[in-house]
Amino acid sequence: MGLAAAVGGALPARAAERAHKRCIPRGGIGMHLYTMRDALARDFAGTLEQLADIGYATVGVSGRHGYDAAGIRRMLDAVGLRAVLEHVAYPTLTGTGLPQALDDLHTLGAKWPVVPSLPGALHTPDGFREAARQFNRIGRASREAGLGPVLFHNHGTDHVVVDGTNLYDVLLTETDPELVGFELDVYWAVKGGADPATYFRRHAHRFPALHVKDMAADGGFADVGSGTLDFAAMFAHARVGGVRQWLVEHDSPADPFATARNSYGYLAALRY
Repeated sequence: MGLAAAVGGALPARAAERAHKRCIPRGGIGMHLYTMRDALARDFAGTLEQLADIGYATVGVSGRHGYDAAGIRRMLDAVGLRAVLEHVAYPTLTGTGLPQALDDLHTLGAKWPVVPSLPGALHTPDGFREAARQFNRIGRASREAGLGPVLFHNHGTDHVVVDGTNLYDVLLTETDPELVGFELDVYWAVKGGADPATYFRRHAHRFPALHVKDMAADGGFADVGSGTLDFAAMFAHARVGGVRQWLVEHDSPADPFATARNSYGYLAALRY
């Protein structure tokens, strides 16, 4: 009985230990290129090369700095990086630019078109319902083009409650999960009073990509792992949320390459 009790007591401990040894797949650690915009404007190809040397596997495209999709794809291929998504303005995707935007995603080798923000005039419950209808339409076109669902990238103001309605929840509940997903910016979610882990649990498989951005003690931006956000607690639920890409972002880095190195090192070493 003593042995059985000892073994019985050890097994849960071992299971708990294994549960805390999950790591982010190296192919899932990416850089959202908005972070590197100043460096890209000076030397696009050289910046991509440095990101690849740090260890990044993927990028989210945000701004082309005068290059077309084919030119960016050539530079990515040259250093072994892969684009997984591109931010495209809402008016482009809701207008006549949609077919070209989807063609460009194919050229980039990316999977998801992402709406980076909604116009301020839509920040009402009815405005978000209209956006939800548009997202379903865009997502259907994206799927029919052989791509993934359209994704929405949030900011803090997307989580406010207006006339008793949480705006972000309108998009979650009034879009087709097969057509519309979310690139959750965890900093802006927390800043807006939301909990990323709760989103993952309540809306399974709807968050294929994240913006991994840390919050400084004063509420500003910080390199990933140097701030106040509990990424291990968030990411413990990332699998149910459907997360496949963890894209580093910092809105105003003093040294973008230092931010890239620090953030990659933290995510590569993180166990949860």
